[in-house]
Amino acid sequence: MKPRLHTVALLCSFLTFPSAAALAQSTALSGARVIDGRGGVIDRGTVIVRDGKIVQVGPAASVTVPAGAERVDLAGRTLIPGLINAHGHLTNVVGMRTDPNGATRDNVLRQARTYASYGITTVFSLGDEPAPAFALRDEQTHGPLDRSRIFLAGTVINGTSAEAARAMTDKVAATHPDLLKIRVDDNLGTGSKMPEAAWQAAIARAQELKLPIASHIFYLADAKGVLKAGSTLIAHSVRDQPVDAEFIAAMKAKGACYSPTLMREVSTFVYGTTPAWAHDPFFLKGLGGDADAIAKQITDAQRQAEVQASNGYKQGLRYKAALEVARKNLKTLADQGVRIAMGTDTGPAGRFQGFFEHLELEMMVDAGLTPMQVLVSATGDAARCHGKAGQIGTIEPGAAADFVVLQDNPLQDIKATRTIQSVWITGKALR
Repeated sequence: MKPRLHTVALLCSFLTFPSAAALAQSTALSGARVIDGRGGVIDRGTVIVRDGKIVQVGPAASVTVPAGAERVDLAGRTLIPGLINAHGHLTNVVGMRTDPNGATRDNVLRQARTYASYGITTVFSLGDEPAPAFALRDEQTHGPLDRSRIFLAGTVINGTSAEAARAMTDKVAATHPDLLKIRVDDNLGTGSKMPEAAWQAAIARAQELKLPIASHIFYLADAKGVLKAGSTLIAHSVRDQPVDAEFIAAMKAKGACYSPTLMREVSTFVYGTTPAWAHDPFFLKGLGGDADAIAKQITDAQRQAEVQASNGYKQGLRYKAALEVARKNLKTLADQGVRIAMGTDTGPAGRFQGFFEHLELEMMVDAGLTPMQVLVSATGDAARCHGKAGQIGTIEPGAAADFVVLQDNPLQDIKATRTIQSVWITGKALR
């Protein structure tokens, strides 16, 4: 008997038997309404995931589920790509305040996880990130993620001369950002605007370095100027006047993108009274242990009186008026086929990461866009605007397996994006 056992053992040593882990390396998500991030919908679709990527997607009848795959029944649910914030921020803010001790890995990680808990699976942080954010960005290419993907712009470029701006562009580029950013704004006449010679030099240097550059603007004239110079992302709405045919034609000709950030305007005046969402459980869930303190703070009558008496609030009321211009411009640009990238400018104090993105989606629909237009702007088009088309933001073979499973259908009511059942990043459901 011993020789026979030895023969069997020897034979087994030459055979490869799949382990339980290998058999489960594929996951089949089946039965959901699949909104693909490009404007398409598959009823009762099946999505096959392996090694963090989508390998197949289609109607259930056309997709063969691999033997041994883990099966996830999503019948009656809606599956959308993970949402992308094309203009957010990772900051040293904690709660409602900027914390000088908040530039830590733990704080950046907390923010990335907060975004993810709301289905925001990718964030493009447009400037002035804490140093640990770069380390987290570099780590995300290794293995599964339990938080949002992040891409960074580094220090916002400024300078009072072409020489200074060019030197600063080189300095920021040396930190290996994913893109660059300039700020061309005078805060409604209360500050100094980056001189044209300076921002022209920064954009020219960015092009030499082959780095995309986003531009913070307020005025139509500045938006036209940075666009002509080569900026690829208009990082806020034009808010001083209606956009015109010249601007629309230039945006389309250059394939540039427009990020409205409507909630940025709301944040400048909303705390003068109690926000409608102050006690919303969907809002409070993202605040963790700070929920009660923040809810108390933003509903406190004395604090609201202090806000209303401040110069910042008076300026905020001017931004409130500008918001109406922004809403109309968004509708005009979308109607004319300009690519829109959903963004919020969340991250600074009072601009709540994750929650504000859902309010932004609602405001975009209120401005006249369809729910499908808004979802595409927050998925496939946001990815395309940052050079990540086919990598994130869509449910198609080869793309990252980043999903949000919703109880309800956002094509019927955009508020259904709040009905989150699960969030998946790199093919794994977050716990």
